[in-house]
Amino acid sequence: MKIHYNPKLKELARELRNNATSAEKRLWKYLRGKQMRGYDFHRQKPIGEYIVDFFCHRLRLVIELDGRTHGFSEVYERDVKKESDLIKLGLHVMRFSDEAVLTDIGAVIKNVELYIDEFEKNNSDS
Repeated sequence: MKIHYNPKLKELARELRNNATSAEKRLWKYLRGKQMRGYDFHRQKPIGEYIVDFFCHRLRLVIELDGRTHGFSEVYERDVKKESDLIKLGLHVMRFSDEAVLTDIGAVIKNVELYIDEFEKNNSDS
């Protein structure tokens, strides 16, 4: 699966990585360095015309974290379009609130692991 992106987003993605939220930093501790069952995740990854919070190419998985601003209608509408466009690319999108990451990281990790279990079951070579 070839995923294209707008090269103009590269610098913005770098800025976002350098200015990560507390929730992004916390989740990244569990995803970086192939700690999540050997899968390689990237953060602030340009995909298409968007920058996603976390992405694993092999799993076709996008993880988005929603902070306080995601309750506003214009942000919500933008998120809905973004998610729809990512799904059209054949990606699965998981959304978690910043609060969930900061207060119950175990549940967030468990949800990601459940997705991985399902992905591996449905994509095994046997």
